[in-house]
Amino acid sequence: MDKPKAPFPPYPAYKPSGVPWLGDIPAHWEVTPLFALMKERDERNQGNREQNVLSLSHGRIVRRDVKSNYGLLPASFETYQIVYQGDLVLRLTDLQNDQKSLRVGLVEEKGIITSAYVALIPKIDSRYAYYLLHSYDIQKVFYNFGAGVRQTMKFEDLKRFPILNPPLPEQRAIARFLDRETGRIDALIARKQRLIELLREKRAALITRAVTRGLNPDAPLKDSGVPWLGKIPRHWEVRKNKAIFFEVVEHSESGSEELLTVSHITGVTPRSQKQDVTMFMAESLVGYKVCQPGDLVINTMWAWMGALGITPILGIVSPSYNVYRGRKSVEVELHYLDYLYRTPPYVAEMNRFSKGVWRSRLRLYPDEFFQMSTPLPPLPEQRAIADYLDRKTGRIDALIQKIEASIETWKEYRTALITAAVTGKIDVREKKLSPRRKGRKGKGGMQVAGMQGAGEKRHHQEDLPLATCKPVWRSWRLCEIHYEDCSCLI
Repeated sequence: MDKPKAPFPPYPAYKPSGVPWLGDIPAHWEVTPLFALMKERDERNQGNREQNVLSLSHGRIVRRDVKSNYGLLPASFETYQIVYQGDLVLRLTDLQNDQKSLRVGLVEEKGIITSAYVALIPKIDSRYAYYLLHSYDIQKVFYNFGAGVRQTMKFEDLKRFPILNPPLPEQRAIARFLDRETGRIDALIARKQRLIELLREKRAALITRAVTRGLNPDAPLKDSGVPWLGKIPRHWEVRKNKAIFFEVVEHSESGSEELLTVSHITGVTPRSQKQDVTMFMAESLVGYKVCQPGDLVINTMWAWMGALGITPILGIVSPSYNVYRGRKSVEVELHYLDYLYRTPPYVAEMNRFSKGVWRSRLRLYPDEFFQMSTPLPPLPEQRAIADYLDRKTGRIDALIQKIEASIETWKEYRTALITAAVTGKIDVREKKLSPRRKGRKGKGGMQVAGMQGAGEKRHHQEDLPLATCKPVWRSWRLCEIHYEDCSCLI
């Protein structure tokens, strides 16, 4: 597949900025301290005169639903500060512990926001200012500003922060360019994310159908006697979980066994394989529950989300989890049960049997789990179902991974594009751009393999049937549309 490139030219001349993370900048740009281009917004919500509560979420200023009572709420919103459209909001708290959150947002409407955040009134183009500070944010500049990492930064700490100050027409041109290009990229990412949602829905439906109806669509059916299960193949049986499992309570004496985690997404996996895990770690693992390969482990606190699975190796889990072992008197393929117990209908049944006042506080205890029912085909059929699902879900999972990798690539490109534009590494003034033109890369500039920066060229219209790409396909089809290439995935 050809790899289109993004032909964004550099500026004609550059000069040193004197700022390490900015490098060289266009010769006619200036570096100006923040206090000369922005001032602090400091207007308290006295008398609760403003009721529109805002929040900084994933780099966006959004309305907050205070009626849901989600998260911590103050006794009075009089301590909040009023912000206006075009203001910038920076969350510069907890800098030592949280280096992942996006900390800069642009206010789109009048409202109030916590006074723990720094609110700025830009004297320059507000959207350019937002993109510039957002670029600083994703480069993690705030974490190393001044004399080392600080837990919290206030406006006083930002006053001499270096701000790139191109002429106002260029600020507006850069903002328009980034609005247009990031909008296209965001729309593309949204389509890919929707595609992943559809794939996961298909995966869940495929599993549910196989573990509750089998692989033979013509098999005679009978009433299972279980409301959520409905009809099942006539030769299947239904057993109470108490007849299939017994609880195991065996505590580790050394805590040296492999620590396992239990997730609704990945089932039971070694914690050492988890990336970016921020969960609390006990000082000692002595007393954790031991589980053998083939044991069923249920995260008691998150069973309502489907956090359970079959243990692949010898290990230990939290003492608050429940460990179950299969009875020798019942023939079961544990891999089949692993698929069954994590299906949406079975998870819903776990919700029904769980105890607790609020959904987030539901607990599935052994007595309730043992009352639940499990459909059991003959052992060879259980194995056939598990093998079938391994093949089918493996293909879907591989496709999801490919799309997720594509999304990450586009996110990286988006980040690089913003940084290059606001720091003057590329010249995006309208008179320089030719959206459909491809050119050679000059000195400097920006090329990104596999992506075109301005404009979209598609091999077909998005609203055409997916089969138009490759009509010879006979299975379900999925089409992933790039800026300038069409990769049809199956």
